[in-house]
Amino acid sequence: MDNRPNKRFLEKRIGVLMGGLSSEREVSLKSGAAICASLARLGYHQIPIDMDADIALTLQREHLDVVFIALHGRYGEDGAIQGLLEIMNIPYTGSKLTASALAMDKIASDGLLKAHGLPLPETLILTQEETKKIETLQLSIPLPFVIKPVSEGSSVGVSIVKSPEQIKPALETAFRFGTKVLLQSYISGMEVHVGILDEKPLGAIEIKSKGTFYDYDAKYIPGMSKHIFPAPLPADVYQHVLDLALQAHQALGCESYSRVDLLVDSEMKPYVLEVNTLPGMTETSLMPEMARECGIDFDALVEKILNTACTEHEDKSCPSR
Repeated sequence: MDNRPNKRFLEKRIGVLMGGLSSEREVSLKSGAAICASLARLGYHQIPIDMDADIALTLQREHLDVVFIALHGRYGEDGAIQGLLEIMNIPYTGSKLTASALAMDKIASDGLLKAHGLPLPETLILTQEETKKIETLQLSIPLPFVIKPVSEGSSVGVSIVKSPEQIKPALETAFRFGTKVLLQSYISGMEVHVGILDEKPLGAIEIKSKGTFYDYDAKYIPGMSKHIFPAPLPADVYQHVLDLALQAHQALGCESYSRVDLLVDSEMKPYVLEVNTLPGMTETSLMPEMARECGIDFDALVEKILNTACTEHEDKSCPSR
């Protein structure tokens, strides 16, 4: 890669938002640190910002030209920070407010993806009131099934339930993150993830986790999962997976980049699980790995994402085109 800085970004103040207030704070700090290091290598003026309750004042004080969002989870990936940046007229990376909010809310995203004809696991929405009496709870989805929070990422609060005794603790775990949870049919098969960059699939990568599924530890602790790229699927199934991922990305209105998570069952039928609008950017993250396999190194990936932030915003603070 040519590491000479892009003249469009020279002397621009690039804020990197990281940390934040969600359960994914530590992962976000790692993503932010990696992005800051990359911007420094590229010769850009990067300003690391650990987001807190005073973020509006911080953004105003720093006089930023563009913001690279390295936040994950609540307040960073759900449209909250995007809305603030829109109000302050500051260009930023990734999807806009509506797509971010839709993708983060699994109830909303599931409904929209199903409306577009995409295959998803069978799903129930449960409230705390409905689950107070576990013994009388009538579930239409048979065991095993998955219980997860409505608005968390990095597999936080997710449990695979294989016996009736596991239902109550799984619900308690998920309800720590909100008043509603999702109960989904468990699909045994290949875990596949597709990176989308500039409206094109980077390819599909298979994940083989040492644990039961691709959980928090498998995602962020080196050696806890094995990655196979490209995913070993028949050519027609592989292409179908890529097509579904791009359709999911577009159905939610995502922009610039995303990571779409899918499962392929024993009959080679793929199911869309979720769309991540701000995928991890750590040394063990899948998005940089898939980009690298396509000949796009980390610095090039960061610059591509940054470039999109400016080309998508008709804003005087963006470099002239």
